[in-house]
Amino acid sequence: MRRNKLRELLAAGKPTLGTHLLSTWPAMVEFVGHAGRFDYVEFVAEDASFDLAGLENLCRTAELFDLASMIKVDQQPRTFLAQRAIGAGFGSVLFADCRNAADARECVRAARPDTPEDGGSYGATFRRQAYKFSVGASEQGPREYVQAIRDVVVVLMIEKKEAVEQLEEILSLPGVDMIQWGPSDYSLNVGRPGQTGSSEIKAVERRVFETALKLGVPPRCEIDSPDEAKYYLDIGVRHFCIGTDVTVWFNWCQQNGEAMRKALDGG
Repeated sequence: MRRNKLRELLAAGKPTLGTHLLSTWPAMVEFVGHAGRFDYVEFVAEDASFDLAGLENLCRTAELFDLASMIKVDQQPRTFLAQRAIGAGFGSVLFADCRNAADARECVRAARPDTPEDGGSYGATFRRQAYKFSVGASEQGPREYVQAIRDVVVVLMIEKKEAVEQLEEILSLPGVDMIQWGPSDYSLNVGRPGQTGSSEIKAVERRVFETALKLGVPPRCEIDSPDEAKYYLDIGVRHFCIGTDVTVWFNWCQQNGEAMRKALDGG
């Protein structure tokens, strides 16, 4: 059975580092792999254009470099998107817009096998993820298939007022492996759009992280630069996703384009 690297790192209590991609172009995954510094890539499907074949090719490339793979899926149709992504080979699903404990249960159920003991909704399929198990050929294959679905890492966005209010209930649900704070969505949801750095929003952020750590659910933080990490490290956060391919490219174009324009204009 192919290893789920992110699951193994979490089980061992080790820190993890990922980076965001909004492109399924396999070369982007190769660049991350060749860098040799990251544990996984996160494909931000919530904000990107993609097709199912592209998801499979992203996962194939990640596997070549021993990179884990995570996908961030929209709030709807979350079950369809999560299960097709798992079928493509993603070992982790980040569910956006988890509004309350009922949503959290639905998210977990989408990424767990449809067995009496697991209570999930992921059934027997012959998607790419299942090829290696030869489902139905022997008892061993299906058992490994079920275990692989159990090993999928479930991450929930905490970015709505109701989710914060029900945070302890959400964190206590079996199958919730990690949470991610979403300051932009939260500030919008509470009527403070764009005020992600305000003292009020930062206080909620800190409470979310500290509560997760207290209840034994690792929180993950998204940052744009290593300079931002110390604040979160001091809280106890050990899981980070840094940078986004399109943002890196935009910043390069803006900064270098401006410098060259000044040179061309004689300034």
